Amino acid sequence: MYKLIKRIFDITMSLLALLVFSPLLVPIVIGLLLTGEHYVFYFQERIGKGGKSFNVWKFATMLKNSPNMGTGSITTRKDPRVLPMGRFLRKTKINEIPQLINILIGNMSFVGPRPLMQCDYNTYNQYVKDRVIKSKPGLSGIGSIVFRDEEYHVSLAKDSVLFYQNYIQPHKGELEVWYFNNRNLWVDFMIIFLTVWVILFPKSDLVYKVFPTLPRMDFEKAVVEFNKK
Repeated sequence: MYKLIKRIFDITMSLLALLVFSPLLVPIVIGLLLTGEHYVFYFQERIGKGGKSFNVWKFATMLKNSPNMGTGSITTRKDPRVLPMGRFLRKTKINEIPQLINILIGNMSFVGPRPLMQCDYNTYNQYVKDRVIKSKPGLSGIGSIVFRDEEYHVSLAKDSVLFYQNYIQPHKGELEVWYFNNRNLWVDFMIIFLTVWVILFPKSDLVYKVFPTLPRMDFEKAVVEFNKK
């Protein structure tokens, strides 16, 4: 019943959201065509439910060859690979709107694990991998809320890639396991609410009050600890 209700919600809300956002999409498309590298959508292969790969839709915010440049799949604050208009789209999360098409198609949901690149998926141990692929990846999820300012914290580390691998990625795995163990309609609804909440109030810790059993990480302390090594 949970899966059926969730799918009905996904179809209904993705259609409604595309209709509501349609006036916003036209100027964004025009802006992207006239700036940066003059392309609108960015398609990237991600791991989906059952371990099957799919192409995620996003507005183009970075240089086309960015995965093979700099820090690879890790984006830092003031990352030189991010295009000028892309900074605004990423900050406001507008770059994620095209994923409504993924939701309508059925390879994503409004709420679920983060859609992972193969290289990031491979960093998880088998226990986490087995749980991540039990659900469709989500437009939002518990990891998206907790790591809403990931680029900032990664940028504070003296070695962004190593900090991400040793601290950020393992904690993301803990959060995905938590979601797997607690997923239900109420949890999904609260994740949608909290996604909007942290956009309006980015410094809020409300997520830990709503979900008191959620694994917690002191990002500032972790950065200081890492930089001392």
